[in-house]
Amino acid sequence: MTKSELVEKLAARFPQLLLRDADISVKTILDAMSEALADGHRIEIRGFGSFGLNKRPPRVGRNPKSGERVLVPEKRVPHFKAGKELRERVDRSQPVPAGVNGNGHSGGTARPRRARQARARHPPRRVCTRAD
Repeated sequence: MTKSELVEKLAARFPQLLLRDADISVKTILDAMSEALADGHRIEIRGFGSFGLNKRPPRVGRNPKSGERVLVPEKRVPHFKAGKELRERVDRSQPVPAGVNGNGHSGGTARPRRARQARARHPPRRVCTRAD
């Protein structure tokens, strides 16, 4: 469901709300949630779930093009954990047709094309050891 679909559903459920008012309501709620997370707060909506922040420590990464070592700084990333009621409701709902995930695409385990092409260009290195 997109934000515009949510606005339409809200306006349809509450006929006294104009579409513009429903849009303002959804934007206000999402802005307040974003602001709370940006300030480091946790958001808990009973029966739905909670939004929090996970901390990723700084690490040393590599530039894939040059192989050069790069310091990746610490990050805070948003995290959602579904509540018990939501998990149970989703579990009771109709099963998803085989081979289709929530966005209508097949979710197979196939490697993306770019990764397959990269692997074809750069075969895995073989480590040879000599027996003395």
